[in-house]
Amino acid sequence: MNEPLAERLRPKTLNDYVSQTHLVGPQGTLTLHIKHGLIPSMLFWGPPGTGKTTLANIIATESGRPFYTLSAINSGVKDIRDVIDKAKQSGGLFTTKNPILFIDEIHRFSKSQQDSLLQAVEKGWITLIGATTENPSFEVIPALLSRCQVYVLESFSRTDLETLLKRAIEKDEYISKKRITLKETSALLKLSGGDARKLLNIFELIVNSEISNHVSITNELVLQKVQNNTVHYDKTGEQHYDIISAFIKSIRGSDPNGAVYWLARMIEGGEDVKFIARRLLISASEDIGNANPTALVIANNTFQAVSTIGFPESRIILSQCATYLACSPKSNAAYAAIGKAQQLVRETGNLSVPLELRNAPTKLMKELGYGDNYKYAHNYENSFANQEFLPKEVSGTTLYEPGNNMREDAHRNFLKQRWKDKYGY
Repeated sequence: MNEPLAERLRPKTLNDYVSQTHLVGPQGTLTLHIKHGLIPSMLFWGPPGTGKTTLANIIATESGRPFYTLSAINSGVKDIRDVIDKAKQSGGLFTTKNPILFIDEIHRFSKSQQDSLLQAVEKGWITLIGATTENPSFEVIPALLSRCQVYVLESFSRTDLETLLKRAIEKDEYISKKRITLKETSALLKLSGGDARKLLNIFELIVNSEISNHVSITNELVLQKVQNNTVHYDKTGEQHYDIISAFIKSIRGSDPNGAVYWLARMIEGGEDVKFIARRLLISASEDIGNANPTALVIANNTFQAVSTIGFPESRIILSQCATYLACSPKSNAAYAAIGKAQQLVRETGNLSVPLELRNAPTKLMKELGYGDNYKYAHNYENSFANQEFLPKEVSGTTLYEPGNNMREDAHRNFLKQRWKDKYGY
């Protein structure tokens, strides 16, 4: 019995599939796709153990399509091209049964690897199904993302997980030979974290560790058997997002103690140092900004340093940066300003650039008045010339409002001296 329980219980049809009823229920999106034989390229986004790989296999089986699978961890552009060549030879666009290419952890593919999929997807040589635990909006290139439907898979509910346990007890060829009583399930469900594969692995471990054919599952037994001495942190699951959120909010709230605690939780859980450093970079600009511009410099240097050094020494650098950011004055003025500006652009559309601000590289452009009346600031006292830099339709709109801190108070005074009452500083 080398095959784990989770693999032995892997469903083969939609009828056997547990959870994700919004996708595979009687009127679920994927159910209807399979029924009508129209399978689009798609991305499954969800935590580990939510059935992404299983669902891809079922779609291929029930739609009668050839099925190829690659893992982004150990596959390169050559592997992708080999599969695409096989798919083209099998008919591709000229048959309703074009092959399905399933790529696990597609977010780990580089831009060039993702680029190599574009033509095959666009031409219909393959139907792509990608699985990712990361937000595809950030991890999948826009050109590929636009060619795929994105479906969100949710963590298994308590009812779903208990259904799997009962199925294992009743139907698994090995587990069913024992007399198993589920007296308590809270510990099992808590340790699984909504991950069906983890649940079944823990359950099998407990059952196999009991010599007797009669096994009574209690919370005490589960905790006794599962010697979990390491800090529980699933760097690909929901807790990954919860802890990084607590980390950033501690920095934003100026609490270095909270920041260091959540940092330690991530470090002990084996989080990617670059991921942590990227979040520090964002916080340095979003939450501190011009209240202390040095914060962004330190965060950027931190990213460069940890990218070179790695663990365990990077923990010191990350701690220095996190505590510095937490103890820094805060301002989201720059963050708010770009948000206001983008909203203004959405509301007003593509307003014309004032003629005096336009570039005039050709004779015709100069004759049309491009660049006329532009005042070169350095030719004026204090390197300032009072002129309009916004389209006339939105002239005088205040987008950047300095925060209430020492540095941005200086910004406010500077702007008031220059612009008087124009922007209300």
